[in-house]
Amino acid sequence: MEADVTIILKKGVADPEGSNVKKALNLLGFDEVRKVQTMKTFRIDLATEDRGKAKKDIDEMCKKLLANPVIQTYRVEIR
Repeated sequence: MEADVTIILKKGVADPEGSNVKKALNLLGFDEVRKVQTMKTFRIDLATEDRGKAKKDIDEMCKKLLANPVIQTYRVEIR
């Protein structure tokens, strides 16, 4: 079973990489770009077919390693 985990900065947390990309896109003539937000995605292959266990394990992985709960939030999609 695979899971996609997307890590996103919380609202109000500075995203300098996103800001720089937005600025560069505007300079290239893409004036309609109002905001760019960076995200990180992990695709994790699990050796279980139990969706409940997979979700629980992924949540633990996010809390212990993948996401910083102070500045980031995450969403999980079990595939």
